[in-house]
Amino acid sequence: MRDLFALGIRPGLTVLIHASLSRVGAGADAVLAAVRDALGPGGTVVVPTFTADNSVSSPSYLRRTRHMTDRELSAHLDAMPPFEAAGTPSQGMGRFAEAVRRTSGAVRSAHPQTSFAAVGPRARELMAGHDEDCHLGERSPLARLERVGAYVLLVGVGYEVCSAFHLGEYRVPVPPRKTYRCVVLRGGARAWIVYEDVALDDRDFGVLGAEFEASGSAVVARGRIGDAQAVLFPLTRAVEFATSWLAGNRP
Repeated sequence: MRDLFALGIRPGLTVLIHASLSRVGAGADAVLAAVRDALGPGGTVVVPTFTADNSVSSPSYLRRTRHMTDRELSAHLDAMPPFEAAGTPSQGMGRFAEAVRRTSGAVRSAHPQTSFAAVGPRARELMAGHDEDCHLGERSPLARLERVGAYVLLVGVGYEVCSAFHLGEYRVPVPPRKTYRCVVLRGGARAWIVYEDVALDDRDFGVLGAEFEASGSAVVARGRIGDAQAVLFPLTRAVEFATSWLAGNRP
């Protein structure tokens, strides 16, 4: 826990964590236990538990199906797993996110593509009401995390995966929009849903994050957790900077 305290983790905080544990030197359950001990009984841990495998509008779907025949594509669509908040594993979010999602008492938001999971006294409050047509905007856990003064902790990963920056995409003037389509489980049956939302794009988040850290807009604490580099910063400041930066740096 010394590494966590040195970074600035303290009892009672709400922390959104993106983590890759390959360099930490400890398993997901051990790291989660250490984080929860550092936060104490009043602290809340939040992680992204995104899912892309049930969508036909995700980049991963387009890569997988690019060279499929019509018959192969039809079979692929029939086999795509429908999202169910209670049971669908996150995809590409890492072992730490899955450890949180599977923890007794954890609460998961209901979005079929960009859900979050949380454990702690504010979990239910933060995960409630994640509207299907609002991936990461004002009616998502990100906006609630902002309101409660949450922090972002990156462990072994860069700003490229910082989901908090997406909230800034919703706040630029007239953000570009996109049609999304994915399969979910409703009443025990598969159902396809279609909705419009902001077109999410994280391709420049690495540059955005570097400029955020260099700007002095917030005190960004750097340190190590085990053998992994770690960064801690206030989510509110990150969203404020991202909103301004995206408005000035994207067409």
